[in-house]
Amino acid sequence: MRARGLAALVWELILGLAGLSTLAGPAAAATPFDDWAAVVVAGDWHAHSGGPSEAFDNARRDVSAALEHAGFQAANLRQYSVRPERYKDTRPEKTDVQTIYDDMVQLTGKAPGGCLFYLSSHGSPDGAIVDQQILPPGVLDALLDKTCGAKPTVVVISACFSGVYVPQLARSNRMILTAARPDRTSFGCGEEDKYPYFDDCFLQSIKGAHDFPGLGRTVQACVAKKEIDTGMKPPSEPQLFIGGGLKPILPLLAFTG
Repeated sequence: MRARGLAALVWELILGLAGLSTLAGPAAAATPFDDWAAVVVAGDWHAHSGGPSEAFDNARRDVSAALEHAGFQAANLRQYSVRPERYKDTRPEKTDVQTIYDDMVQLTGKAPGGCLFYLSSHGSPDGAIVDQQILPPGVLDALLDKTCGAKPTVVVISACFSGVYVPQLARSNRMILTAARPDRTSFGCGEEDKYPYFDDCFLQSIKGAHDFPGLGRTVQACVAKKEIDTGMKPPSEPQLFIGGGLKPILPLLAFTG
């Protein structure tokens, strides 16, 4: 009798816990990027003419939203603008390399699963512009080493000549997607452009992409078509590098959007 009574009590407890779980509702589904740190940076606010342009900040805002839709968590994502006071809706921080580094240290501490670094700006053969200063490939490499280390890391750089970053940043644990070859400009940085061509293609392509490698290839094709359609020459030829250690991993990390 005592054995049957104990069994009945255990069964009642199981049923009770199941009932509580039902009342609480289903838990939010985890995504592969729940514990990834991400930063999205607008590095300038000028058009190629020198006049004002919203293209880089539009990209910063909408790429951040697209990443959240794909499974990144807002609490682990930071946005940066050269003119943060203008964008109270998204509350970006001031674009500054030291600030970005400090935030990445904090973000990777609480979100250790992986890293994403996205920069939209003008560029030169020496590197992309980050608030009137050049961010050399070696400096970005050191920043990523000190914050992301050996974690899976995706780097996206939308800027003229941004292929200059690939040789320095290439690591087994990194994917690098750039808007142009190291000796080519990219397009779409005028005063009236909503986005640079590359960022526009990133935003179009992520909606139907399964993962980052597929996204990179689709962005490359999108940019090539857009440049042909608009008669822009010479072609920018976006670059895609995926390290050997990351190749078998990234296809398993599916977007949720």
